[in-house]
Amino acid sequence: MDALRKASGQLQSYLPSLELNQEHHRRINEQIGEQLSVDEVLQHPEFPHVNWDLKPDRKERIDVAAGRGGPFKLSYELHGHGVKKIIWIMGLGGYMKTWQRQTKDFGHTEGNKYSSLVFDNRGIGESDKPLLRYTTFEMARDVVELLNHVGWTEERSVHVVGISMGGMIAQELALQIPTRICSLNFISTASRIVRTLPYLENIRNRINLMWPKALGDQISKVKADCYSAQWLKKPDETESVVKPFPTNGDRFAAGELTKRMTPGAFTRQGFLCQLYAAGFHHKSAAQLKNLADAVGRERIMVLHGTEDHMIDFVHGKMLLAELGGEESGVTRSFHDGMGHVAPFEIRQKFKTIIAERIEKTERMGK
Repeated sequence: MDALRKASGQLQSYLPSLELNQEHHRRINEQIGEQLSVDEVLQHPEFPHVNWDLKPDRKERIDVAAGRGGPFKLSYELHGHGVKKIIWIMGLGGYMKTWQRQTKDFGHTEGNKYSSLVFDNRGIGESDKPLLRYTTFEMARDVVELLNHVGWTEERSVHVVGISMGGMIAQELALQIPTRICSLNFISTASRIVRTLPYLENIRNRINLMWPKALGDQISKVKADCYSAQWLKKPDETESVVKPFPTNGDRFAAGELTKRMTPGAFTRQGFLCQLYAAGFHHKSAAQLKNLADAVGRERIMVLHGTEDHMIDFVHGKMLLAELGGEESGVTRSFHDGMGHVAPFEIRQKFKTIIAERIEKTERMGK
């Protein structure tokens, strides 16, 4: 516990003193109106089915990080058996089930075309949660070991999709194995954090979410940080097993509650260790130029929403510019009114975007 408080203190001291009850929390909660309480979500008939029973073609827990703090176990699932290989890298506090929409869309609905690799980063889900100083560099090395294990080692064979902290890990991955990457897709991420108030307030809130407070308040804050009010208040758009939730926000709450109620999946130690990695991720303009040179700018996409309150939109614009901008061949995919989580908010459009990226970059050859 002392080590956790020290890590939290380091992150807190990195941030200025800020009002925790941000104006955008109040504004978004006013805009979305009344949503189900925690008890109402738990009692909803769809709650037991919020995580779908998607059978993987392969599932293992493998040893990674021997000689660099490990070995410890990393859990993964491989869905589908197509020749087009996609690895999905999740963000802070998210586990592989958070990708279930994309797992279904690519690894099941089109499982003959795609192989979809999802996994739990160190610190979350079914992977181990060692008490170490996590960095995005070391987490990318975990990913390299996973790719080696499943045999995805050929040049220009892997399509990388990384969201938020997962996009930071994807940057490190691209610097470590640039020629193995066919397409590199950065979703709602940053090369380094500039001092914009929304992000700094939110990251402080994420730290404070790990200390005792009402669960409903925790869920409410995550909603406001990560999703647009317009999407949260819409009727549940996701396919249901028994009965839809009243709103998209209620379904998100059900998924978040399921994660937090699964024994050992979401721990204070693992979360703070991941948060340390995300908070101190830093790639300079020169490093991004080297990344783009090595991977190829035509293979890179930057996708971001203008209403992202977790990693402010300025970070997407900065990342695009420092990779070389559209004029150099980098694909820009900016979305007005969208929040932090494109795979939820624009699921069908997101599927089309990723599928088109795969087709375009595979036509480029090696």
